[in-house]
Order: sequence, then C-alpha cells, then structure tokens
Amino acid sequence: MKRVDDFRLNLGKQELVPIMTGGMGVDISTAELALVSARLGGIGHISDAMVPTVSDRRFKTGFVKEKQKKYKYNVANLNKSDIHFDLERLAEATKLHVGRTMEAKQGDGLIFINCMEKLTMNSPRDTLRVRITAAMDAGIDGITLSAGLHLGSLALVQDHPRFRDVKFGIIVSSLRALLLFLRKSARLNRLPDYIIVEGPLAGGHLGFGMDWVQYDLKTIVDEIHQYLKQENLDIPVIPAGGIFTGSDAVEFLEAGAAAVQVATRFTVTKECGLPDKIKQEYYKAEEEDIEVNLISPTGYPMRMLKKSPSIGAGIRPNCEAYGYLLDATGNCAYIEAYNRELEKHPDEEDISVKDKTCLCTHMRNFDCWTCGHYTYRLKDTSRKLPDGNYQLLNAEDVFKDYLYSTDHQIVLPSA
Repeated sequence: MKRVDDFRLNLGKQELVPIMTGGMGVDISTAELALVSARLGGIGHISDAMVPTVSDRRFKTGFVKEKQKKYKYNVANLNKSDIHFDLERLAEATKLHVGRTMEAKQGDGLIFINCMEKLTMNSPRDTLRVRITAAMDAGIDGITLSAGLHLGSLALVQDHPRFRDVKFGIIVSSLRALLLFLRKSARLNRLPDYIIVEGPLAGGHLGFGMDWVQYDLKTIVDEIHQYLKQENLDIPVIPAGGIFTGSDAVEFLEAGAAAVQVATRFTVTKECGLPDKIKQEYYKAEEEDIEVNLISPTGYPMRMLKKSPSIGAGIRPNCEAYGYLLDATGNCAYIEAYNRELEKHPDEEDISVKDKTCLCTHMRNFDCWTCGHYTYRLKDTSRKLPDGNYQLLNAEDVFKDYLYSTDHQIVLPSA
C-alpha cells in the first residue's frame, strides 16, 4: 500500500516532498508553520493578507497606527475614497515579513507566499504590483495568486529580474478559470509553474456559488488533467480542499496529481497563528456548526464556524487603519451595508449588520473563524484532556502523518 512518501513533486529542477501547506491569512499560516514544511522537504505558504498588520504584530512596526493617524480626519466620514496605502510602506512591510521568513528557512523545501488578489486596497493594480515585487525582492521562492485571479497579474511584474526565476502558481476551481488565465499569460510566454485546484470543501473563500455542493474536486482535477494532456502542457496539478488523511492524498497522487495542498489539520497545531482558545473551538465543532455564507464583502461564498463573532456584528468600518477591501473607487460592500443599517437605526448605539461583515477588522482580531468542511473531524486527530480541551499538535507530527500514514489512519499525539 502506497504512502505519500512514495511520491515526489518535480518543480522545475527541484524534487520535493509532495505536500504543500496552504497560505491562510491573516497570519494563521505563520512563518513558523511554513518553515516546518520547508524543513521537511515540502512547500510551506505564508500569506500576504493584511501584511502591514502582520508586520506590526511580529516586528513591532507601526504601519497601521501611522496610517490611522494620517487619515484620522476621515473617521466620521461615511465616504472612504480618500484613504490610500503608502506604497513604500506597504513594500517595507512585505519585505520584512518575507525577508525574515526566508532568512530562517532550513532544509530542502520551499517557501511560497499566498497573494490574495481580492485585497484591492483602493488601488488594485498598484498595490498588487508592490506586494508581488516586494516579495520577489525579499527572496521568496514562489508566489501563489489566489482570491480573485486578476488576469493581468503576471504582466504587472514581467520586467522584474526574478520574473522567470520565482515560481508562479494560481488557484482555480474550474477548467474555465484556468483557460482564462492561460490565454492571458500565454502573451507573456510565461505559463504558471503549478496549478492548485481548490475544491468545494476548502476553507475560507470558495471559488463556487452557493451551489458548491454540486461540485466535486476529483471531477474538476480530472477535467484539468485531460485538458493539459490534450494540449501537451506539463504543468503540475495540486488538488486542495478536503484532503484530510495521507490516504486521501495518495488517491490523488495515484491519479496523476503532482502534490496536494492541505491546511485544515494544521489550524490546531502549536505553530498556527490562531489563538489557542479559538483552536479549541475548531476542535469542538460538529458538522452542523459549520456554514457557507455570503457575508464576505468580496462577493465570494465563505465557509466558517457559525459561532464566529464576525457574523451579525455591526462595528464601524475602520478603513483609516485597514481598508484592505476598498475597491478602485474606495467602496466596500460592508461599508454600504453598515451605512444602510445606520440610516435605519440612527439612534442605536449598537447596530447589527446581518448580510455583510467587516472582514478587515474581524480577520485582524481573529473573529472570523473560517474553516474547511472537515473541521468537525479535527477532534479525531487529538486527545481530549481532563479539562475538556484537546491537546494541541506539532506541525511536524501532522506533516509526517500525511507523509507516512495508510488506510486513512491518523496517529494520535503521544499523551
């Protein structure tokens, strides 16, 4: 019976363990988590979601406070179109986060950064160019373009000296999305180095509508494999979403996948950036405690725990400090929803916004508990302690369990 360790991912000239850990923001996929994957010969992702905030937390910088002070005059203004990021400071924050991670890297694996293109930041092209460029400058091994699939992303950095050195990958949820990107990138003679195919059971934002249950990861992966074979394109395909055991991974690897991307089981590791008390919420969740909703201002469905404090909250938009989801005209769906409720209830101190959430503030405060479909199975990966909590895991143990396990077995941590 085969194990994941019987396979290898060939990415360019490098041979790697075929396990990639996903890039969960905001600093849920920490540098420490990514470094474990790289040390063990796989690929670890960090995320550039809200990177100034991450830098402040990690390196005691003052990017958020500085921006908030600059736009303090606008706090009471319902119009947020004046608010922009200082691109030099954005680049500095990105270089800090990426650079420090790369300095700490050990082993034969790689460190990638998940670049969430939907973070438009009131200047989509300029801020995206700065984030990608700064990550390349800081020595990142690879960049995964996700959450938006801006078809012109590669063109933004085509003149960078590392443009053909850094590995570029994309996350898609359909063959159609892949075709759109390939047609655009073909003009640059620069195809993606890998394709992550994210299925409907993934955590966080989904590349499907609310009919996600009608789709199946294996079917989508097979369609993409057939297309690539038909076109004689040798691009590694990496399934993601719902791959909970090493045996799940082997099924995809035997069917031709180059590697798998996994994330949910790492949310309850010591290296994960979630506060420990929230990790316990993930452990204790039942299947009925998980929902897919439309409260994200991005417009994408999002999977999360129903207990998330962000659901139904009506906090005032704090774009002066954050503002990562402001579009090119300075608008955000949450601001519109908040202003609507404020107009309906002008005399209430605490209003509730049911249909959208302030994703920036809530993600920063770990109040938006996004999760994978199989989060309810996490309790089966650990031991329940006498106080009712569950034992936190080591990322290395989880990684090795994927690597060596068979028969869908999961090795519990030592007592």
